[in-house]
Amino acid sequence: MSGAPRTAMVLAAGLGTRMRPLTDDRPKALVEVGGKALIDHVLDQLAGAGVERAVVNVHWFADRLERHLAGRGRGPAIDISDERAELLETGGGLRKAAPLLGPDAVFVANIDSVWTDRGGEGNSALNQLARLWNPSIMDAALLLARREGSVGFEGAGDVFLAPDGRLTFRGDAPSAPYAYMGVHICRPDYVAGGPEGPFSLIGLWRRSAAAGRLYGCVLDGDWMHVGDPAARAEAEARLAGAA
Repeated sequence: MSGAPRTAMVLAAGLGTRMRPLTDDRPKALVEVGGKALIDHVLDQLAGAGVERAVVNVHWFADRLERHLAGRGRGPAIDISDERAELLETGGGLRKAAPLLGPDAVFVANIDSVWTDRGGEGNSALNQLARLWNPSIMDAALLLARREGSVGFEGAGDVFLAPDGRLTFRGDAPSAPYAYMGVHICRPDYVAGGPEGPFSLIGLWRRSAAAGRLYGCVLDGDWMHVGDPAARAEAEARLAGAA
């Protein structure tokens, strides 16, 4: 679709400690769900939304992940952001990769998020997020899932969603209806003011929300946060039921 990001940052450098023993010999990105590696679930969704190039950060079992990516045989094209020397978290990883990403808006995606999409062709969740994105009024646009019914998410929810799409964080409220599901759009220079080394995006999002510049839209489908072996098993059962 016109105006949608054609480049993505895929955050794949984590140690995957909660996924052990499945990550004793591989990065979390290569743990399979429904017969497909987690990173392939994400890359295929991005390709379906028109993404032509993805920058993937690597650390744990980096060589194995690079070999897998080189052998995918289908788009998007892959560039590597090497974090072998130091894990940089979400914000630091995006900052290190910024020279590879260019100046335009990008999708930023975690690899532990798997979802089914009822939006239909041309109206997928990523397409809807791209249509929402408006850098004149937004710093970032987050893809959300309904907390109730999600797989592998046990928190009290992250945000409230206003009718105009603006987000506010849960704060002291006992719960919120929506969870961030690991995909958003921003410009790579959003993290330019962050500290050197590792840092999280959450602090930037909180400032943007307070300024009325954090927006979101909600997935029409099933979200599976595949963070540990139990969630992986539940996600496989959910995918098998949807087939």
